[in-house]
Amino acid sequence: MDSEINFILESTEEAMNGAIQHLEKQFSNIRAGKASPSMLGSVMVDYYGSKTPLNQVANISTPDARTLAIQPFEKSLIQEIEKAIMMANLGFNPMNNGESVIINVPPLTEERRRDLVKQAKAEAEDAKIGVRNDRKNANNDLKKLEASEDIQKSTETDIQKLTDRFITTIDELLVQKEKEIMTV
Repeated sequence: MDSEINFILESTEEAMNGAIQHLEKQFSNIRAGKASPSMLGSVMVDYYGSKTPLNQVANISTPDARTLAIQPFEKSLIQEIEKAIMMANLGFNPMNNGESVIINVPPLTEERRRDLVKQAKAEAEDAKIGVRNDRKNANNDLKKLEASEDIQKSTETDIQKLTDRFITTIDELLVQKEKEIMTV
């Protein structure tokens, strides 16, 4: 019985950790003013008929805080890369100099910053929903064990403590991201 309860607690913690990792990945895609290669993480380039992530057909670098430089492995891809960046609807205007694609990252307006904070809050709420669903699944698994009432109550308390800990972590991550977005 103890090993089954430990398994439920461990698998629940692992699932909740997955929600945190997903949130961190989503937050990295929300730009906070500085140029970062991860901003182009969602860009898919048409490479000989198949959609390929941009970072697999080009080197992406940041020569300074406001510029992204994309050096394609094949010069023939420059137009495809420009088109893919425009199609990704990231609000960037790519330019090419015949050798590479350059993107000047405009500073964020106050309105855009507020939109990004809303987006971050929505991602955080999704993560909280995921954590709460993990709690529900753990409690359902616990009920299936048919353990004594005392063991069920104490394990439900442990599951709730785990949930509270992860919800607090999500709130802390959100506060950090908001601060990062709103810093001019």
